[in-house]
Amino acid sequence: MARPVRCRRICFEPKYNSFAPCGAESKEQVLLTVDEFEAVRLIDHEKKIHEQCARQMGISRTTVTEMYDRARTKIADCLVCGKTLCISGGNYALCDGSVWKCCGKKCDRAEFAAETAGERKEDRIMKVAVTYENGNVFPHFGHTEQFKVYEIEDGKVVRAQVADTNGSGHGALAGLLSEMNVDTLVCGGIGAGAQAALAEEGIRLYGGVSGSADEAVKALLAGTLVYDPDVHCDHHGHHGEGHSCKEDKHGCGGRS
Repeated sequence: MARPVRCRRICFEPKYNSFAPCGAESKEQVLLTVDEFEAVRLIDHEKKIHEQCARQMGISRTTVTEMYDRARTKIADCLVCGKTLCISGGNYALCDGSVWKCCGKKCDRAEFAAETAGERKEDRIMKVAVTYENGNVFPHFGHTEQFKVYEIEDGKVVRAQVADTNGSGHGALAGLLSEMNVDTLVCGGIGAGAQAALAEEGIRLYGGVSGSADEAVKALLAGTLVYDPDVHCDHHGHHGEGHSCKEDKHGCGGRS
């Protein structure tokens, strides 16, 4: 079964919805979707790399590259052939700025409302997964047997449930989270391979976290979560004295 198409996150809709050749009446039109426009805006205007664009839009890097290439082809067609470029539609959801630092800074509600006056609002449900064991954040992503998955709406947890990994490990866990439509992962130690797999799926990572899973999610939503942006799989503090994730018995030396 094909995976459902992940909704693309954008900060605001374009200020202009069409561009036409000057001094000529163009009868042909090319449609650029809003999510394609956002990919071009982030990559060409804000100079973000594809991986950064993917994280901001909540999708995989592969999807970003496909959208970007498609958008550039459409723009080139308009420039070369004198066609009218229309920007409309697409599979996207507007960021309301209430929780996530999607634009590199926390969005101000008043500014966002002013910039997007007259556009439709959407209640967006997000999903946060936490590596889970006995109420706490499990310290090793690649060996977690459970995730606790929290559904977030309007900045609050509306429901939570524990899901078994069914023996999945290492890189396969990123695909499992994507199938559950998870946007964000909170965990303890995690290897570079798994981090790359999560980025490919467009899943945010907050690693190096310990303690109560519920409290970690509360802190995440409040913007006070203490985490390690440079987390690696060899944090001894998360695994116990003398632990090394390079040991064969843990199997962390590869894609974790």
